Amino acid sequence: MFTGIIEEVGRVAAAGTRMRIECRLVLADIKEGASIAVNGVCLTAVGVDPNGFWCDLSPETLARTNLGALHEGSLVNLERPAAVGDRLSGHIVQGHVDGTAEFLALAPLADGNWWLTVRIPRDLDRYLILKGSVTLDDVSLTIASLDHGGIGVAIIGVAIIPHTYENTVMREYRPGAAVNVEVDVIGKYVEKLLGTR
Repeated sequence: MFTGIIEEVGRVAAAGTRMRIECRLVLADIKEGASIAVNGVCLTAVGVDPNGFWCDLSPETLARTNLGALHEGSLVNLERPAAVGDRLSGHIVQGHVDGTAEFLALAPLADGNWWLTVRIPRDLDRYLILKGSVTLDDVSLTIASLDHGGIGVAIIGVAIIPHTYENTVMREYRPGAAVNVEVDVIGKYVEKLLGTR
């Protein structure tokens, strides 16, 4: 389990179905076989060394996330799993990406803040609520606006504080880029439980 609080921005050293990530901070207590969230995708770290780790990407991961579009030099958000007893600074994040959103804009606001908008597939819209949690590339965010942008999509807006902008890959986004989305898992469980009644 993760919390959506990014610890480090790593760099892709080798892309493809076997990917290498160069990093330092998240390796402090990571051993072979440990989980690391890469852009919000829970991956198993193998071939761990002082400069990074390797991970394998399954066909499901490549089909559902933005990891297949990464190339050598791409920056990625990294987070280690939460430890029992730690504070949950973000929200409950599983690292099980539900799909990808289309990045629309990152507009500057006052005092170094930013306004991020993404287009989310309509099949995920039912799990989104105003002031609810959403994870974008493993960043735990609060939905500040939620509008239907046409048939089959929803457009959400989130406020990005200077710290998040400076310490994640968001500053690298370009219009049309795919952003990994994980909706709040509690909503999915509630939907399933109510559907069985």
